[in-house]
Amino acid sequence: MTMRRAFLRGMAAASLFGGLAGASAAGAQPNPANAARLGLKGYDPVAYFTLGVATPGSANHELVWDGVRYRFATARHRDLFQADPDRYAPQFGGQCAMNMANGNLRESDPTIWVISDGRLYVFASSAGSERFRLEAAANAARAATNWQTLKNTPSQ
Repeated sequence: MTMRRAFLRGMAAASLFGGLAGASAAGAQPNPANAARLGLKGYDPVAYFTLGVATPGSANHELVWDGVRYRFATARHRDLFQADPDRYAPQFGGQCAMNMANGNLRESDPTIWVISDGRLYVFASSAGSERFRLEAAANAARAATNWQTLKNTPSQ
């Protein structure tokens, strides 16, 4: 029992120390020890905007934001994201935007994407991307509403 208590105390202290040491104004943390899931399957969220192409990120340039670990192709991209994460982060936690608009949570393919109204949307299929584009504003609004109830549900 004492071993268990010591272990739990150590874990609590490590969590507290890690949380205090890694905090920043934007809530982004470079190179975390215990990061959550890998966002966009390791693709660089800033590259969609700056390069116009889905670009794999590097483990050398990582940052955690909103509980998700993102990778970047360059340190400059990481720094741009850290300065304005709301601008660059994928909508709906990187889940498929068209499925979200239809009330379903589904993992996306980060190579199928659209920037609409300055926001990054990723999709599970090209067909979903095409349907989304037909009525982007309406689909984005429906997806945003559905995201509020689905965001804590495990993806399929």
